[in-house]
Amino acid sequence: MTALRTLNKTSRIHQLMKCFRRLGADEGGSFATFFALAAVPLLGFVGVSVDYSRALASKSAMQGAADATALALAKQISETSGTLQAQPTFNALFTRPDVQVTSVSSSVASSGNSDLVTVIAEGSISTTFLHILGYSAIPLQARSSASIATDSDGCVLALDATADSAVSLGGSTNVNLNSCTVYSNSASTVALSASGTSTLNAEAIGAVGDVSISSSNVVTTDGIHTHLQGIRDPYADVQMPPFSGCTDHNLNVKATMTIDPGVYCNGISVNAGGTLNLNPGVYIVDRGTFAVNGGGTVVGKGVTIVFTSSTGSNWADVTINGNASVTLTAPIGGATAGLVFFADRNAPKGIAFKLNGGSSQILGGAVYVPTGAVSYSGGAASSASCTQIIGDTVNFTGNSSVAINCSGYATKPFGATSLRLIS
Repeated sequence: MTALRTLNKTSRIHQLMKCFRRLGADEGGSFATFFALAAVPLLGFVGVSVDYSRALASKSAMQGAADATALALAKQISETSGTLQAQPTFNALFTRPDVQVTSVSSSVASSGNSDLVTVIAEGSISTTFLHILGYSAIPLQARSSASIATDSDGCVLALDATADSAVSLGGSTNVNLNSCTVYSNSASTVALSASGTSTLNAEAIGAVGDVSISSSNVVTTDGIHTHLQGIRDPYADVQMPPFSGCTDHNLNVKATMTIDPGVYCNGISVNAGGTLNLNPGVYIVDRGTFAVNGGGTVVGKGVTIVFTSSTGSNWADVTINGNASVTLTAPIGGATAGLVFFADRNAPKGIAFKLNGGSSQILGGAVYVPTGAVSYSGGAASSASCTQIIGDTVNFTGNSSVAINCSGYATKPFGATSLRLIS
């Protein structure tokens, strides 16, 4: 439509020019001079109109590209980290050859659980008529901002993008997620499932795919939300601590023992009647199993236990059996702040982390096993406790309470992200 109006204007200009030429040929000199002088502002007005129309269309297209770029960068921030690529993104979206783009910049302002991404594009369009009056180009600018609002209510997250029942409950399991939300990053049609007479009490349920549950299985205050974009891994930037050698091999605890941070090769076993006290710091379990049997006790404050393999095989795992007593809290500072369990990302998918200690299993902080298959039963019902569970998959096998009151635990909040164009 704009092109048609421009064509009509051009046609009218040609008709006017013919009239002016006829009038200029009139022998009445004063008459010709009058129209010659009148033609200058008239042509100037028409030229301004044509150039303004072109500039307005270009400005609109530039604004659309800036809006799309701001949303694309906001999505990038919500899913990953790294340098924002504003210029290439904008260039791919804005393809008007008559506009010279001189700069595209972006900035991010953070406040609490929200970020504001701002994109500014600047350029110019050359004029068709106005250059006669000394204006060779019309400057253009487009500014757009997109907000990223992230909930901070997550306490359970399955990271697997395709697994069926990445989060699952079965049998007569009763899971109470006190004032917090369970998320599944799986795009499966059964990203989260609750079967049998199992019950899940949570603030909300969120999934990238769909869920397989019935109203008899769940109680939520904020509903069930499907087809979300993936939840960002809150601990993706935490690096594995460096280590070498072995502080001890095949540690077997049968009585009361206190140990210091170090590298414990080929596992740790705490037997019935045994008590293992962990001094604050980072403990590396290099291969083998960290096993706490029924009747065994493990206590530690300001502790991170890391599970890895120096050989690339026999990757360390965890087994906490029923009637074991485990009370561990994470450090509130340092490289592993907030993490009570931390498994190597290089471990193959499906490494078993069986955390089935029941009500005497209290893990204060984050259980972060990004490639692990977490089986969980336990936790304290107290609202003063804090547990996050993040695994490749998460299966609740018995009655569990996962509370989220983590202000004093240095854990990282996570939750669903919403993107919105501000301007």
